[in-house]
Amino acid sequence: MPTTDVKVRDYEGPDAEALNRIAVSAFSQFRDQYHDWPAMLAGLSKTSTLSATGEVIVAEIGDQLAGAVAYFGPNRPKAPFFDQRWPIIRMLVVDPAFRGKGLGHALTMECIERAKRDKAAVIALHTSPIMTVALPMYLKMGFAKAYDAPPLFGVRYAVYTKAL
Repeated sequence: MPTTDVKVRDYEGPDAEALNRIAVSAFSQFRDQYHDWPAMLAGLSKTSTLSATGEVIVAEIGDQLAGAVAYFGPNRPKAPFFDQRWPIIRMLVVDPAFRGKGLGHALTMECIERAKRDKAAVIALHTSPIMTVALPMYLKMGFAKAYDAPPLFGVRYAVYTKAL
């Protein structure tokens, strides 16, 4: 059941440690799926560095950081398998202690609003079938599979887009 006391705001420097911890804890359930978990873990533990090139958005419940996502607008640097003109959603993470409260949906909607602000016709993301909560949520929100993306440490990924 979604909760109403979710506050979505822009990331700030002091959020770095909590954001990196949440990213690691959010992906830890998949540790056995990635062929090189230590390499994946190294990247996750630096999630806050996405703020150098993208807009990182955080969600709080009460005074606790509970989730985050990165939004990269049109023509911002992004992986080569994305159309560089598309805005993209990256690294949606929710602290396992706060799952089921609508945070993923709220953070995704904030990215969609920013894409509309940027006058984009489409927004994209990439995700994997192992993401058994996120993938169905994205599909329910109107994203559709566009094409396969390169695997990440042995895990299959695909690009999904949504017309705005």
